[in-house]
Formats: sequence, C-alpha cells, structure tokens
Amino acid sequence: MNYKLKVTGFLLSITLSFAPTITFGQAYPVKPIKIINTFSPGSVIDITARTISQKLSERWGQQVTVENRPGGGGTGSVGTDFAAKSPPDGYTWLLAPNSAMIISPHFVKTPFDVFKDFIPVGQIATTPFLLVVSTQIPVRTVQELIDYAKANPGKINYGSSGNGSPQHLGGELLKRAGGFDMAHIPYKGAALSITDLIGGRLQVFVGAAGSLLPHIREGKIRLIASAGNKRLARFPDVPTIAETLPGVEVDAWLGIFLPTGTPRELVLKINADVADVLSVAETRTALSNQGIETAVGSSEALAELMKTDFNRWGRVIREANIKAD
Repeated sequence: MNYKLKVTGFLLSITLSFAPTITFGQAYPVKPIKIINTFSPGSVIDITARTISQKLSERWGQQVTVENRPGGGGTGSVGTDFAAKSPPDGYTWLLAPNSAMIISPHFVKTPFDVFKDFIPVGQIATTPFLLVVSTQIPVRTVQELIDYAKANPGKINYGSSGNGSPQHLGGELLKRAGGFDMAHIPYKGAALSITDLIGGRLQVFVGAAGSLLPHIREGKIRLIASAGNKRLARFPDVPTIAETLPGVEVDAWLGIFLPTGTPRELVLKINADVADVLSVAETRTALSNQGIETAVGSSEALAELMKTDFNRWGRVIREANIKAD
C-alpha cells in the first residue's frame, strides 16, 4: 500500500508541475510582451510591429512594446539571435522578413538555425515588389525591357541596397529568366538606388512598393510590372512579371516567430489574436498606405513557405555565384 501511495504522489507531483503549461494559454498574457524588430526605426518592419503592438495592447490590456535590435551587417542577426535565446514563454516575439530568415543564412554563418531554433507563428504581411524603370528609356512593358536590353548591350544597369539583398536577387532572377544582360550596381541602401534611377544613372530597379509609390505617382519613374504572384489591387491594369516570364516572382514577407519550446496553445492563440487585429479594415488600410499588405497565414503555411523560399533563392544564389558584401 505504501508503494502505491508513493507512486500516486509522484504522479500527482508531475501533473501539478505541468499544470501551468497546460493552462498557461488560457490566462495569457499576464505581463508585458516584447516584439523584437531586427531593423531600424521607421522601416517597414518597424511600422508593422508598432501597428500590431498598439492594437494588441488595446485588445489584451497588457503592454506590447517594440524593441529595435539592429545589427549584423544588415542581416538582422543580432536581434534574431537575441530572440532565439529568449525564454520560450510567449513574451518575446521576433518579427522578421524573409531577407533575414531565408536569404541571409545563405551568406553568413549565424549562431542560430532558423529552422531549429524558432517556431513560425504565421506570416502576417507582404511588401509587394515592383519592377520600375527610368523614364529616360523607351520601355513600358517587360517584353520591351527584354528587347531594349538585347538591342543595347552594356547600357542597362540595375541597382540594389547591396550584394545579396532582395533587390539584387530580384534583378538577377529577372535577367536570367529573360535571357538578357544588365549590370548590377550595389548601393548602401535602397534610397540611393532610387535617387540614381530617377536621375537616369540606373535604368532598372526591382524593389519594395512602399519606397517606390511616391515617385511613381509623381511620374519620376515608370512602373512596368508588379513582381509578386498576382496583380496589385491598386494597379489592376499593370501585369506581373510572371505573365511574361513565368516563375519570376519577387516579394518580401513578414512573419512572427517564437523560440522553440513555446507551448503549442500559445502559438495558436497569438496567431488567432494577431489575425483578428489585422482583419480590421482601418488597420489594413493604414498598412496598405505604407506599401504593406496584410496576409495572415497558419504556422504550418509559414513553415512550408520558408522551406520553399530557402531552396528557391538558394538555387539563384548558387547559379549566379552571388556573394554578400
């Protein structure tokens, strides 16, 4: 009998020790939450993080703050490493783009493994990329760009925010699919590329819609195609690159990640609550005006997207022999 009592007591102690984990998601959150942004204030990631944090603070009655941790030579590795090593209790989130989670690992050795050290909570937004050209060249379609580049070898330059950046990879994918050549000119930031595109020193740029829209509206640069997998609602008559060159798709996505070991019920709750605050029309419109389109998906969908994009961009990087700065 004593043996049975001891076993019963032991099993009861185990049950009680796991009780906080089992019921944790029901009371969550009970203290402030940090969203780690691996890039500088004012960036697309920062704008998205602060929009979400404000709405969630109102919803939960708990403070949700954004902590900017830039660094790592533009890879976002400093903030990502901090998030990876944080307690898996749901109170430290990472909001990161595919450039940090998918592209950078092909170029730099990181102290973390994005596939092993994080649980994807879900994709929350995309930043559509656009293909634009200088108004100084007679090009208005993707096919006209291909024809013009082939007829003017050595005269087409495209810019980016640096070697290995999404703009660089997008330009490389475009020229390889189109069978034409154009020289890559890396800059220290997309803004400098756009300035030279407006001035005619660059002829082509594949970049985020948010930074290009004001110049398109003012007629300083010419939009010839969207670079994502569908036409944009604001430009329904502008075709995608893939309509001319199947398979050429370039965009940036943002996802929420938690350290591995975070309870499944927390992952599901956070995904559902973020989806709710992003479903509000006012929030979607505010983000859309900044060139950010909400696109909430499941944890499983983001995990699959990460694998697909990792393999796709890895192939482009290897075949083009692209090296980071």
